[in-house]
Amino acid sequence: MKINKIGVVGAGTMGQGIAEMLAVKGMEVFLVEKTPEKLDEAWNMIFISLDKQIEKWAITVSEKKLILSKIHKINKFSKLSECDMVIETINEDLEAKMNVFYELDAICPPHIILASNTSTLSLTELANSTENPERVIGLHFLHPVSKIHLVEIIRGLKTSEETLQDTKSFVENVIQKRGIMVNESPGFVTTRLICILINEAMHVLNEGVASAEDVDCAMRIGYDFHYGPLEMADRFGLDAVMAAMERMFREFGELKYRPSFLMKKMVRAGNLGMKTGEGFFRYDKDGDRIS
Repeated sequence: MKINKIGVVGAGTMGQGIAEMLAVKGMEVFLVEKTPEKLDEAWNMIFISLDKQIEKWAITVSEKKLILSKIHKINKFSKLSECDMVIETINEDLEAKMNVFYELDAICPPHIILASNTSTLSLTELANSTENPERVIGLHFLHPVSKIHLVEIIRGLKTSEETLQDTKSFVENVIQKRGIMVNESPGFVTTRLICILINEAMHVLNEGVASAEDVDCAMRIGYDFHYGPLEMADRFGLDAVMAAMERMFREFGELKYRPSFLMKKMVRAGNLGMKTGEGFFRYDKDGDRIS
């Protein structure tokens, strides 16, 4: 199956990153949001992202124009019936995602692959909101999408072998990322492992074992992490990390998944990390850390 046109439902941080990455790879992208205002905001963020790449001599002005020409802003699902694949990237809200899949299933012909970028939710449960659960699959991209060359391909209970193989071929041959095959399980591989590390880092900080800076330095320098666990939490959003931990705690029932009390305090205080400008560290409007 040849995949040329892709719908991206949800134009938040992940939706923007996925849309930009697909356009760079030459795909025609239909970016969907509820309101024109949210679409314009997303478009502006993609514009800024490309400008930053021009400043670093990573792309030219002409390439920026070509990339932007591949992204089409729409606020109605009907256009998605022309796509070869649709990727859902809205918030981690099961009911909201199921509603999206229910609508997509009614609009998109059976050959169109419906993928979710969920990091913790059940693909089998999402697929159950459709009449064609065999074409539903998970595609979990990691942030920042353009720099992380890994995608988790998650198979739900009813995902067909054809859907799996077409998606695997798309990931490895078209967008040229390493795809790891995952059988559905709460948190999959990446979220399950990284959340436990982040949570333990917060326990270490809360117990006064080391400062936030030194906790992150220990993992960044000592184990060659790109970011330390506390800065990772800031960049993911502490509310998102806590939601993932709480879901895994409910699903597994094991104490190792129970969110740190420090994490809960930070979320209650509204210190969610990069998106609010302050978490364990402080950030400017471009998402760069302030020393």
